[in-house]
Amino acid sequence: MSTGKGGSAAGNGANGANRARGAQRSRAGGGNGSGARPSPPRPANGMSAPVTPGRIGIYVLLLVAGVLVALAGTLVQAAWFPGGLLLALAGIGGLFYGGVTATGTLAGALIPGAGWLVALVLLLGNVRPEGDFLFGAGISSYLFLGGGSLLAVICATVAMRRATGVPYGRVGG
Repeated sequence: MSTGKGGSAAGNGANGANRARGAQRSRAGGGNGSGARPSPPRPANGMSAPVTPGRIGIYVLLLVAGVLVALAGTLVQAAWFPGGLLLALAGIGGLFYGGVTATGTLAGALIPGAGWLVALVLLLGNVRPEGDFLFGAGISSYLFLGGGSLLAVICATVAMRRATGVPYGRVGG
């Protein structure tokens, strides 16, 4: 008989310790006893996003748009210096951020960025045998190249933060 009492006392002591641990967990936000519902699963994005024919089609369109924005920006940025440069950079930023928003992945910024960069490398070469260039050696051309590269990095960083679930604003706690 004493074994039953001792066993129940030991059992009550263990239960009391478990309850204390559960209370500590619930205060820290880790316990399920507080009645909070688990968050619904988020759709796959980033590296875990499935490759579908629709997603491939969007990537191809973004690649072509990157080439076209590079060609248009090359012609506009030198034609009307301050306004043309701003218009070209706005077009680049809109394309990169729109790609991130449309796909929700890092590739949404990298694919049009790759198309833009390859088109610029091809446009930097000799266009005609006489040696004419589409890019002049002025400050506008350098700002266009540097600003477009910076916008690609910024939009890729935004996509990475979205994919990992890092909140905007303060980093760390």
